[in-house]
Amino acid sequence: MKLLNRLQHFTALLACMILFQSSNAQNLYPNKPIRLVVDSVPGGTTDLLGRIAADGMAQQFGGSIVVDNKAGATGNLAMDFVMKSNPDGYTLLICANGNLLIKPFLEGGANFNPMADILPVFNTAELPHLLVVPSSLSIKDINGFISYAKANSGKIFYGSAGIGSQPHISGSLFSRVTDIKSEHIPYKGMGSAMTDILAGRLQFMSAAYGTVRPYVKSGDLKPLAVGSKRRLSALPEVPTATELGIASWEMSAWFGIFAPKGTSNEILKILNERLQIVFDDPKIRSKMNEIGAEPLGGSIATFADRIKSDYKIYGQVIKDSGITFN
Repeated sequence: MKLLNRLQHFTALLACMILFQSSNAQNLYPNKPIRLVVDSVPGGTTDLLGRIAADGMAQQFGGSIVVDNKAGATGNLAMDFVMKSNPDGYTLLICANGNLLIKPFLEGGANFNPMADILPVFNTAELPHLLVVPSSLSIKDINGFISYAKANSGKIFYGSAGIGSQPHISGSLFSRVTDIKSEHIPYKGMGSAMTDILAGRLQFMSAAYGTVRPYVKSGDLKPLAVGSKRRLSALPEVPTATELGIASWEMSAWFGIFAPKGTSNEILKILNERLQIVFDDPKIRSKMNEIGAEPLGGSIATFADRIKSDYKIYGQVIKDSGITFN
């Protein structure tokens, strides 16, 4: 009986210690600078959203957040660094869905499993793709373009930032769901692709609004459809693909913050809640809308569900398209 009592006492004491340590960890976190790794060079959308998150978290936590740009191997360098970091909440990653969810399906792509090797923290924002055509085509709407493309079979070209990039996959998907024949022209970046579509050497392109925004505003490119479930705040007059009857063409570049596998649920919850406060700020939301970014947020579970869904969708699209690096 004494032994049983001692065991019960020990078990209760151990439970109290675990509860205390968990509570204490929440109260103390963070007690040193947090490193937010960006998987791209300074100046891009990922970097901008990362710095917005870092500035906001610094205010929330009353401490410093270090932004660390680790560009290279199209995101693999940053991913590998974060995955191998101590899962203590002091090393985080911000990246776009393309680098996270597309490369694992492409030969010679990523050497990680986004479903198992990294944990979702917060879905910061999305930049829905726009289907755009050069204004020189004098196309009025999506039906007009589809008719034009079918009447000019073999003469329809679209560009992207390279084989396997999101604009490539999106353009391929659009062509298949609308039953038009098009040829993909890969470039080493969207800059060269933009030069050619503006010159009329490309007939259409699917790209995030931030990429085409200056040319849409100038009238050099005409937006025909938004690849998201709702219209863009910055372009409320442009209908969604669903409204146009092509719901199966849906494409958005979204951005998220992640933590190494093994990071405690308590820390993930703290980060998610504080980041929600940051991205709920009206000034931040207005700043994001200016670049065509739609603030998202939401729970970790909701973000995890989106990752699983998109991972499945991208895998099927890539399989159906036969896209490889070779």
